Amino acid sequence: MIDPDYILLARLVSAGSIAAAARELRLSPAMASRRLARLEARLGVRLVQRTTRRLALTPAGEQFHADVVAILAAVEAAEARLTGAAAAPAGLLRVTAPTSFGRLHIAPQLHRFLASYPAVTLSFDLSDSFSDLVAEGIDVGVRIAASVPAGLDAHRLGASRRVLCASPSYLERAGTPARIADLREHALLAAEGQLPWRLVSDTRRASVDHASRVGTNSSELVRELALSGVGIALRSLWDVGEALRSGRLVRVLPEWEGTRDVAIWAVHPRAPIVSPAVRAFVAFLREVIDPAAWE
Repeated sequence: MIDPDYILLARLVSAGSIAAAARELRLSPAMASRRLARLEARLGVRLVQRTTRRLALTPAGEQFHADVVAILAAVEAAEARLTGAAAAPAGLLRVTAPTSFGRLHIAPQLHRFLASYPAVTLSFDLSDSFSDLVAEGIDVGVRIAASVPAGLDAHRLGASRRVLCASPSYLERAGTPARIADLREHALLAAEGQLPWRLVSDTRRASVDHASRVGTNSSELVRELALSGVGIALRSLWDVGEALRSGRLVRVLPEWEGTRDVAIWAVHPRAPIVSPAVRAFVAFLREVIDPAAWE
């Protein structure tokens, strides 16, 4: 029988927090914390480093987590073979992802997935709106959000750091803000639903909320407007990292960033049996998405 505390550790890492893992396992956060502490006490080693912002595996925790995931995968595969559910990934697989993220970080790698699973017919939708996966019959969604709706299994793919940025031409024309309050005098750029901006700087917090200079439903348009000198945007490093490195954009108020609760997730409807194609695509996303590349 698999130790349920092993399952807790695996879920904690995939979900990104004790609270999220507890929800998935239908436990209270306090009970999940006690079980994690019990596992660490039994093993005589700290597995998880707890900070005020996030949870991170210790070196020992990383190795043990890798072993646990391999054990759980082996058990799942054995059960699937026994029940006949271990068919190769095949059939129609519907996927949705945010427009910019999908174009920049998934589309260039899709050939690898298709080559590995020729029996899968892929339907891939890029949209900045959050689709209702169950209602629209979508198998896998990539979400960049602080939380994931109930009823979905969520696999955390990485953090999504967001920074304030503008083009040098805009700052030369409009001046460089020195304080958060100065943003009231500047043109801000955000897609629908992206304001107010919730920002943090060490222990300080701020909220910035006034109308975007241009109304749009497209995050890609926001990035292009920032690049062309229209105003200041709060953008993810996966989106503007290259422009920052080349100098086409520069950080504004660099001591401030978007709140760190936003993460990148692979999600799919919760079900007793997850299809081989869904499992394969989530594994593919884990392989090709590397947040360290844009930190």
